[in-house]
Amino acid sequence: MQHRISPCLWFNTEAEDAAKFYTSVFSDAEMLRVLRFGKAGSEGSGQPEGLVMTAEFRIANLEFVALNGGPVFKPNPSISFFVVAETEEESDLLWRRLSEGGMVMMPYQGYDWAEKYGFLQDKFGVSWQISWGKLEDTGGDKIIPSLMFTKHWAGRAEEAVQFYATVFSGHQLRHLLKYGPGAAQQEGMVMHGQFNMEGQEFMVMDSSISHEFSFSEGVSLIINCENQAENDHFYDALVKGGEESQCGWLKDKFGVSWQVVPVELTSMMTDPDKEKAERATKAMMQMKKIDIEKIRAAFEGTNA
Repeated sequence: MQHRISPCLWFNTEAEDAAKFYTSVFSDAEMLRVLRFGKAGSEGSGQPEGLVMTAEFRIANLEFVALNGGPVFKPNPSISFFVVAETEEESDLLWRRLSEGGMVMMPYQGYDWAEKYGFLQDKFGVSWQISWGKLEDTGGDKIIPSLMFTKHWAGRAEEAVQFYATVFSGHQLRHLLKYGPGAAQQEGMVMHGQFNMEGQEFMVMDSSISHEFSFSEGVSLIINCENQAENDHFYDALVKGGEESQCGWLKDKFGVSWQVVPVELTSMMTDPDKEKAERATKAMMQMKKIDIEKIRAAFEGTNA
């Protein structure tokens, strides 16, 4: 079953190249859909008409969106992707392919928690944690988004887990390990946590070490909503204490970027009727929280 929450990776012009690279690295992966900027999307974003807007791809049960948003943001390690490799051969291969042209953040070697593990940033700036282990030990998901709370967010990972439990259904805390006295990081901060929401696994950690990065639009999380009621629930809950942006984007009170989007919107924006799709896109570009009824009216040409 496809998960409700999909990561979005922000690029300048490399979205399609990155998507093709990732689907070549992982065995259980495929390209899904490539969309290009039309006139309305180009005018609203400042990107050239005809440029790839999004390249969608799947790895195991997790769908990703690679977005060409321009040079403003870049992915960084504040949100990385924990990968469970079930054989040593797969683990070695993933590390070798993903580390080519990238940067090693933690060496690929044996640790207390894994026979082989490493943390890297690939050549496109996306961060991965490669771990040789068993899917059953981490809840069954092969790719798990991992949130690192740094800078002024450091120490708030546990609070965030508790907050998300009030927003998303089916929340289950798997574990929350904290630093003790004499640890390399501040005592009481979360060393590693894992929880499930909406049937999907997530990880969190705090880091009191001085980092240059923190949460940004470079990696955001898309919530695929079935209707306006779901859209309103997630948007209104997550934006409290945070800040609104355009086109369904927001930052929650921890600085994590989300996109709250009804699935019907994507259908309208990709409709074969170019004029209808352009009208829907233009209407969406003028909104903060998505109002699907108004976009539907624009799509059908029935708005006043």
